[in-house]
Amino acid sequence: MIPFVDLREEYQSIQPEIADAIRRVFDRGQFILGENVKLFEQEFAAFCGAPYAIGVASGTEALQLSLVACDVQAGDEVITVANTAAPTALAITAIGAQPVFVDIDPETCTINPGLIENAITNRTRAIIPVHLYGCVANLEAIMRIAKQAKIPVIEDACQAHGAEFNSRKAGTIGELGCFSFYPTKNLGAYGDGGMIVTRNKDLYEKLKMLHNLGQSGKFNHQILGFNSRLDEIQASILRVKLPHLNEWNRRRADLAALYSRLLQNLPIKLPANPDYCSRVYHLFVIQVQDRDRLMEYLRNAKIDTQVHYPTPLHLQTAFEYLDVRRGALPIAEKCAQEVLSLPLYPQLKPSSVESVASVISDFFAKEKSA
Repeated sequence: MIPFVDLREEYQSIQPEIADAIRRVFDRGQFILGENVKLFEQEFAAFCGAPYAIGVASGTEALQLSLVACDVQAGDEVITVANTAAPTALAITAIGAQPVFVDIDPETCTINPGLIENAITNRTRAIIPVHLYGCVANLEAIMRIAKQAKIPVIEDACQAHGAEFNSRKAGTIGELGCFSFYPTKNLGAYGDGGMIVTRNKDLYEKLKMLHNLGQSGKFNHQILGFNSRLDEIQASILRVKLPHLNEWNRRRADLAALYSRLLQNLPIKLPANPDYCSRVYHLFVIQVQDRDRLMEYLRNAKIDTQVHYPTPLHLQTAFEYLDVRRGALPIAEKCAQEVLSLPLYPQLKPSSVESVASVISDFFAKEKSA
């Protein structure tokens, strides 16, 4: 059996460090906004090359609080994509704003900057590009449009820890960058967690209050805030993992390169590597016309795969009220029918990648001879 991901292997490789970090939290007896949260905010900000970072309860809430910090309100519009995890849009709807979906670039599966300008209205208050699968969206073009329209850009970097756009870290180019520490992320906690990074001191000061009940100090509530704090135990775990992230990302890239080499002559669309982006392969996603049959063939060979994401958000029941009809986003809809995520995590052995590629090759050989 080749699993899609195996978090146990990662844990076993750093188990003594994790146990010691957690023990020290219990010995200190401070579980909310303690030393580890403060230090991890500093360390993650430094990793990203940003001056400020705020730990929050999840990636979803990182996006939601960022929208509030940018004064997005009920009835406003936020431009984003439909081929993403639901939290991207749910963060928008949580504050009463409306997602406006635009289609994607067929090569990168990230937002198509050429479609953003026509989607801007007098109600548009933010743009959320999603750095999908660890590939950074074309931020140069996006920022040019956003600056001209005076609209803030909030980067959904929840799948892009350590990815770069023209040598700048994802999350540091827009007004705000949002990260998730869901356990399967490139940098994952053992529970939920999130982070917002920014270069804007005013936004930072506002977020410091927003994430902690709107307080400027204990019992001094300056604004209407949220209870969205990064847990001290999770922060201690993430501090152990952060120094390993660059090496783990390198291993992902090496495995992705091996996949690409082994699959290059098959009727498969491989992940793009645009010149402007150094991607971190949160997922290795291929596109194939007969996706479901290939997925079943791999399952029968005891190889676990997943689909990210099988139904674009505009076609989900929860978003029917937006009245975005089938066919409105043809590239996103086509990708949803073809994308397949193959096993990929830092501890995956190259021999397992070779086995997966061999089974895929066998599938197409049988298809050709049938």
